[in-house]
Amino acid sequence: MSDSVPSKKPKCSRQSEERVDWKKLKAERLEKKKKIKESKLFKQLDKKEKEKNQQVAQQSLSENRGRQYTVSVALPGSVLDNAQSAELRTYLAGQIARACIVFCVDEIVVFDEQDEDVKTVEGEFNGVGKKGQACVQLARILQFLECPQYLRKSFFPVHKDLQYAGLLNPLDSPHHMRKDDVCEYREGVVLDRPSKPGKGSLVNCGMWKEVRIDKQLQAGLRVTVHMNKTQNEESKVFKGLVVAPHKPRTEQGLYWGYSVRLAASLSRVFTESPYKDGYDLTIGTSEKGKDVDQTVISPFKHMLVVFGGLQGLEASVDADEKLEVTDPSLLFDLYLNTCPNQGSRTIRTEEAILITMSTLRQKITSAFQKVSSSS
Repeated sequence: MSDSVPSKKPKCSRQSEERVDWKKLKAERLEKKKKIKESKLFKQLDKKEKEKNQQVAQQSLSENRGRQYTVSVALPGSVLDNAQSAELRTYLAGQIARACIVFCVDEIVVFDEQDEDVKTVEGEFNGVGKKGQACVQLARILQFLECPQYLRKSFFPVHKDLQYAGLLNPLDSPHHMRKDDVCEYREGVVLDRPSKPGKGSLVNCGMWKEVRIDKQLQAGLRVTVHMNKTQNEESKVFKGLVVAPHKPRTEQGLYWGYSVRLAASLSRVFTESPYKDGYDLTIGTSEKGKDVDQTVISPFKHMLVVFGGLQGLEASVDADEKLEVTDPSLLFDLYLNTCPNQGSRTIRTEEAILITMSTLRQKITSAFQKVSSSS
């Protein structure tokens, strides 16, 4: 009897493989999903951080664009005495306005060499040669030209002083806008229109639609309006906020025209300054002054440049009883000759403004460039 050899059962290949650990696989997948979510979250945070940094950079750039300093010009109203007719007087005033606008002058002070108490432009002009009347006419024309065209009917009724003002070259300042011009700011006049409680006044800003502001103001008041960035085109009115007149300059660096001030004498140009601490840099102009090419200007807050009349600043000093000095150079921080080696015996005031401001512009720019680079 033959021995039978028991047959061995073949092993299954599946048994040779390791058993799948489903719990471990599930945990690995969850961990992978968690890492993907974390990666997306980090990307979103990085994106938000970048956007925030961009906003801060844009805000900083906007702040840097603003101009914090001001430039004022003072001149006697007697400069009109050098013009022989009403047309020439008006044209002379237009030249002064154009020169100041070109060089971004923020304030024009018209002072009286005869020390008359003239503080308003109200009243009729009786002719050059009358005390104080030349100052009034010059100031009135300067105000008329600075006002945007769409507002002139509201602030300047027909007047003899302005008989030829409409023929003058337009100033074309940034705040003299057309209906379709787009800008953050606009000049306007408050309209005499009834408004519902809780709603602000309506303002004419020279646009196709009137502007609803955030405050109730007296009708006929000139205001500076900051237009809302987003406007409802289907609405009957635009919307905006009333802001201080200096906001376009200090926040966006926009030149927003000049203001006009009347002073009864040279001394009152300084003492009646609209700025809290007055002018921290005063400059007198004369052919007897120091050569402007050898002068360096330091940064300032409010600069005042004073021009003399037909007989120079000496005549203005002599006529002012409140001034105890006879040398005009003692009144100013700098006493400059802005046109050395002049070819003419005299330089007219309207010419002196152009010459002086073009020379000082480079020095002012240089002074504030050094400040910005150091900061």
